[in-house]
Amino acid sequence: MQTQELVYLNPFFYDSMRLILKKTTMITQKYLDELTYEVIGSAIEVHKIMGRGLLESVYHQCMKEELAQRKINFSTEMKVPLVYKTKELKLDFKCDLFIENCLVVELKSVIQANPIFEAQLLTYMKLLKASKGILINFNCFNIFKDGQKTFVNEYFKNLPEK
Repeated sequence: MQTQELVYLNPFFYDSMRLILKKTTMITQKYLDELTYEVIGSAIEVHKIMGRGLLESVYHQCMKEELAQRKINFSTEMKVPLVYKTKELKLDFKCDLFIENCLVVELKSVIQANPIFEAQLLTYMKLLKASKGILINFNCFNIFKDGQKTFVNEYFKNLPEK
């Protein structure tokens, strides 16, 4: 009778390897476009299952779960630093989702979009030096048509295309 040896693999090993591989992945416009497609796909999936009209916090939790299932790295409720003349100022800026350290996502669940939401997203993008951002409003009938808006800034045009 043959015995099988069980080998315990440390899960932190895989996280470390993913970080090493991530650091060697060059951020390009194409990479950001593909990542955007995945994130919007995640939002569509959440919206399809949960429907519209819930609180933003519900969609936030569902998005975190969907992104984790798709093995997309993200930070949530991340404090956005504000540095002025080498001094970090204390402001309570928190980004809903910062995907793969390069894509800012702001979630909303509102009846009517407000221009301040766009200003908020653009501010976070600039302070985090992120070249792309997505504003997602779950209180709509169709995420793709009415519930998302994608933004790029000066950092995006300086990225290589492929």
